[in-house]
Amino acid sequence: MHIPWLRPLALLFAALALAACEQAPPDPTVRITGSTMGTSYDLKLVPTPERPIPADLKQQIDTLLAGINRQMSTYDPNSELSRFNRNPSTDWIAVSPELQQVVAEALQIGDLSHGMFDITVGPLVNLWGFGPEPRRDAAPSDTEIAQARERVGYWLLQAREQPPALKKERADLYVDLSAIAKGYGVDRLAALVEAAGIGNYLIAIGGEIRAKGHNGQNQPWTIAIEKPVAGQRAVERLIRIGDHSVSTSGDYRNFFEQNGHHYSHILNPRTGRPTPRALASVTVISNQSMVADATATALMASGPDAGFRLASEHHLAAFFIVMGPDGSFRERQTPEFEPYLVPEKP
Repeated sequence: MHIPWLRPLALLFAALALAACEQAPPDPTVRITGSTMGTSYDLKLVPTPERPIPADLKQQIDTLLAGINRQMSTYDPNSELSRFNRNPSTDWIAVSPELQQVVAEALQIGDLSHGMFDITVGPLVNLWGFGPEPRRDAAPSDTEIAQARERVGYWLLQAREQPPALKKERADLYVDLSAIAKGYGVDRLAALVEAAGIGNYLIAIGGEIRAKGHNGQNQPWTIAIEKPVAGQRAVERLIRIGDHSVSTSGDYRNFFEQNGHHYSHILNPRTGRPTPRALASVTVISNQSMVADATATALMASGPDAGFRLASEHHLAAFFIVMGPDGSFRERQTPEFEPYLVPEKP
């Protein structure tokens, strides 16, 4: 059967489709990825004709991150931090300005969190099998925990700015920067990208994220907060963080189970044990990734009630996902966090 209007209609659809394609310019976003700090990094950069991506930017990124690893990794026995940990001296030990800066920030957050963020918790981290030492899938004894706790206390560590140096009160003090170094790395990458003249970017190292400007479609960067369920990648809420950093700390990725008990890598420095599972995750938005990284850990270690009080006390933008007795999740956020939440569709 011949339908005379069918061909013109098909041409109309084709013309509309072509017009739509012409109206949507290609996304200029450039993505650079790689490995660092036991995880991966991911940069999404939106260049402009006036400020293209430098040809050697990937090399600059890898060089920068390798340098941070050489300074702050506990997995590298030859890193600056590992050498400091092995040094038996209780006098001032000269260190790089970068290491001093991160330790000083960590000690300040330790004070503000009433000791719930403690970079000397390394002996406990290793004891529970969440550090560079061989993994164990069994809870340590009370005696082992008590012995490790004797070496824990951020007040036993001092940082001096000029000349840069660290000092420990115990020769066997062990410093672990794993809960702040990734955030520091993100901040350094942001400075590198901005020095190259790129003002629109999203930078991530593991779960530490920093954004500025807009994406390649000229829209605000939108970040997903995951549902805290092991083995799944589902969205709990969406947030638009503006020109800020965001960090999520949770108990659902790095953990082991024994006799029906769930043991996560987030440890309470006071008890020497993993935090109870009532708090599944905490997301913090801050001006610096280093601060967001450490603060999320501090709130997670504090638990659902004390953590929320701490966030409220310091007017932090924090989002808590609390697990109920039946395994269901409940959201709770501070007033400072609410403006970043994308409204849920009805």
